[in-house]
Amino acid sequence: MTDAETALLLARIQFAFTISFHFIFPAFSIGLASYLAVLEGLWLRTGKAVYLALFRYWLKIFAMAFAMGVVSGIVMSYQFGTNWSVFSDKAGPIIGPLMAYEVLTAFFLEAGFLGVMLFGMNRVGKGLHFAATLMVAIGTCISAFWILSVNSWMHTPTGWAMNAVGQFVPAGSWTDIVFNPSFPYRLVHTVIAAYLTTALVVGGVGAWHLLKGRDLPGVRTMFSMAMWMAALVAPLQIFVGDLHGLNTLEHQPAKVMAMEGHFESYPDGAPLILFGIPDSEGETVHAAVQIPYLSSLILHHGLHEPVEGLKTIPRDERPPVEIVFWSFRIMVGLGFLMLGLGLWSLVARARRRLFDWPLLHRFALLMGPAGFVAVIAGWITTEVGRQPWVIYNLLRTEDAVAPIGAPAVATSLIAFVLVYFIVFGIGTWYIFKLMSRPPHPAEPEPAEAPIRTAGITPAASVDHGGADPRPDRSEGAEG
Repeated sequence: MTDAETALLLARIQFAFTISFHFIFPAFSIGLASYLAVLEGLWLRTGKAVYLALFRYWLKIFAMAFAMGVVSGIVMSYQFGTNWSVFSDKAGPIIGPLMAYEVLTAFFLEAGFLGVMLFGMNRVGKGLHFAATLMVAIGTCISAFWILSVNSWMHTPTGWAMNAVGQFVPAGSWTDIVFNPSFPYRLVHTVIAAYLTTALVVGGVGAWHLLKGRDLPGVRTMFSMAMWMAALVAPLQIFVGDLHGLNTLEHQPAKVMAMEGHFESYPDGAPLILFGIPDSEGETVHAAVQIPYLSSLILHHGLHEPVEGLKTIPRDERPPVEIVFWSFRIMVGLGFLMLGLGLWSLVARARRRLFDWPLLHRFALLMGPAGFVAVIAGWITTEVGRQPWVIYNLLRTEDAVAPIGAPAVATSLIAFVLVYFIVFGIGTWYIFKLMSRPPHPAEPEPAEAPIRTAGITPAASVDHGGADPRPDRSEGAEG
């Protein structure tokens, strides 16, 4: 392997490592921001203290996850200018404005209202605080909108032209670029995945406390809400995933061939290969366990519909089959386990055993991190399945890397690994510490300062259901 090939491999590993760390935090914070908005809305509507306690409990966890997501995301942008400067130069006229829109809309919205959301419960009116929580939740979704638009354009590029110096530039309407063919499917699929990821974490935490005998109102409420989410959204995610797969088949058939493990073409119906050992060199799947015709039924809605294989594509344009094949099965397998958890919870609810069925609680606890594993497996399927292209069919990954030496990339990769595991390891440990205790009925706001105002600390309002007892505040001041 030449120095250039080693540098390319290390640059890809570095980006994969940093984006994998980053991805798990937005996947959690997007869903958790919306969950917080629901909890605060329910508290304002019903006046039940359990919703306020849960809001404050999960708010601390959200603050940590959001902060680590921001920090880990900053590093990725620098890599565009270092390891992938050629890509930045060629695609910058399109990628740059879309990334700027994300900062100008989503990030500013989140940053502007996050302080009010975290520390303003007793400093602004209830209506204004709820509005701030909604703005943060909306901001996380807007951020996903722009980032996924960028990513989707790299998979299904439209609305572009090539200028005289070899750069991709807008041609016509920006709408064609933003709303490229794969974007709507990828956006819906990813946002639902974030909601499911959050639901599984909330359900896992609730199950942990139920197994520990902490059968408190807050624990019951969080577990019940999480199981409702799993039961209702998991089937929807499977349906959306199928639509996304059909869209991928239309625009990136090689990726679907790798996902299915189809090297051969099947003129009279393709089998669904459940498991096996893909062999790219031998162009076969060893020890394949398969169901006849089922792949044709899934992909083309007919048992005897023809399906093409990877042998119809030049070898240098095929994705790494082994990685895509298994990452896809991990994602799909976890998706069906999520569906099973949701259905089991419905049975438990019907039998009035939702809170006293230990086997269900153990399964929910085991599924707690499943959302993170599924989104990483889905990302690997999507991005590795796009190879060898960084902009599909237009710019190869090997032609997008910066002219940088392998030792420099290796040094920064080692530094990233060490720093990430230390910094984010500590942050994750602290999140687990917060989760290890159940929500208290008088849950305090995050990081309340012990500074007295007019002889009363901010924490004094906790036992009043969030109302501010200070004499210089009136009910009429609430939003």
